Amino acid sequence: MTKGTDVLESPSVSRSHPWIDAYLEYTLIEKGLSENSLSSYAQDLASLLTFLEEKSFRLEDLSDNALFLYLTYLRSKGLKSRSLARHLSTLRGFFSFAMQENWYKDDPAHLLSNPKLPKRLPEFLTREEISRMLAQPDTKTKLGMRDKAMLELLYAAGLRVSELIQIKALDYDPQVGILRIFGKGAKERLVPIHFMAQEVLSCYMEVTRPLFKPTADFIFLNRSGKGLTRQGVWKLIKRYAAQASIKRSISPHTFRHSFATHLLDGGADLRTVQLLLGHADIAATEIYTHILAGKLKSIHQKFHPRSDL
Repeated sequence: MTKGTDVLESPSVSRSHPWIDAYLEYTLIEKGLSENSLSSYAQDLASLLTFLEEKSFRLEDLSDNALFLYLTYLRSKGLKSRSLARHLSTLRGFFSFAMQENWYKDDPAHLLSNPKLPKRLPEFLTREEISRMLAQPDTKTKLGMRDKAMLELLYAAGLRVSELIQIKALDYDPQVGILRIFGKGAKERLVPIHFMAQEVLSCYMEVTRPLFKPTADFIFLNRSGKGLTRQGVWKLIKRYAAQASIKRSISPHTFRHSFATHLLDGGADLRTVQLLLGHADIAATEIYTHILAGKLKSIHQKFHPRSDL
């Protein structure tokens, strides 16, 4: 592992294992996980398999003691709490599946507990910083017009970058200003966008997008007419942030956090924001309420009848 990082090097596994292959196939077909999630699962389980091979353990005979040794191995590699928790979640999912298939008599992972995760509040941009970011693309060029539409949509709909690059022309209804988004686990949701974003998107799709000579159905294209990549969007965000004199490190996901924070700050209820973000559990949305604690306190002090006593 490279010093200073918090991920394991991709393990080189000398052989595959039919149990792991069966589980990955199950997560892909039955659970509908995204390719990114499936890749993470595969890498975590490949790391486990490599460790077992090096220690002359067999997956079929795995015990909780062997898993504790693996956990110690992960810690020795410098993994922090969040990455350890992800690894353990992958292991629990695999061993739960293995128990359903009657591959083990006892669950080897039942004694493993998650490390305590630090509470990390999401980074978001102020309204003034968002305005500066949206003003950066040169809309006189086709790339600038594409980027302007892309940034407007990230902020107007609170999209994940993976959702942004997968949107196709038929997923947008310009008559009512609604986007059809396919989120994690291929779950579909409908997200409205405001009038200004509708105008920019419609102008891009009708006038600018054909100039890219599309070879793909995706709305946002690269110079070759193919779909943009996550890395491509990330680089664009970094460039425009520098141009806007935003010193903090931001990413496409910062727009999603800003979208949620500004909605709640404007009076939207948590349930509505949950639906717009596509969170399966409202607990995932509740993290934004910590950001607004100061505002809630000031409102309470201003309007509670006994605050002046």
